[in-house]
Amino acid sequence: MTTTNDIGDRGEEIAAAHLDDAGYRILARNYRHQRHEVDLVCEDPDGDEFVFVEVKTRSGTEFGVPEASITEEKRQSLRAAARGYLHGEEAEGAPARFDVVAIMLTDGSPEVRHYENAFWA
Repeated sequence: MTTTNDIGDRGEEIAAAHLDDAGYRILARNYRHQRHEVDLVCEDPDGDEFVFVEVKTRSGTEFGVPEASITEEKRQSLRAAARGYLHGEEAEGAPARFDVVAIMLTDGSPEVRHYENAFWA
């Protein structure tokens, strides 16, 4: 039986492959700072900014589209994780943005939607 963790793990793998194919460099996966986590930390294709990526995966629409589940509380947690990452890299003040990659797993190929600058810090 497939669990929600299995679905999430599969979505993160699909998102990482999608970003890698688009020229992003994956710097960290499931980065944790205190109780906060961000799924993927990347460098954009031009190497100009850090990109903190939240991956949301669904296998159906009974709970809505994946990207709709990112609450203000989740955005605050992502911001805290990003601040922790930048501090740890001694990169406070570096250009950074928050992206969302939404994955729909259906019978066919996964549907991937990448939202750049999905929300502001």
